[in-house]
Amino acid sequence: MRLELPGWAAEFDAQSWAQFFLKFVLSHPVVTTATPATSKARHMIDNMGGVMGALPDQALRKRIVTHIESL
Repeated sequence: MRLELPGWAAEFDAQSWAQFFLKFVLSHPVVTTATPATSKARHMIDNMGGVMGALPDQALRKRIVTHIESL
């Protein structure tokens, strides 16, 4: 079963689960950097989308946590 990204992820420009979680981590005020590792070029390109566009604010981070806890 493949879990679909929630539609509201578009509010912070997330187009994949990798971007969803990278944006969550990078938007936290105490985080200064994230270093995702991959050996696949397609994953690296997807990860790069995690630093493009909007990042979730505090309210969206809470919504993300609530959503993940409900799964």
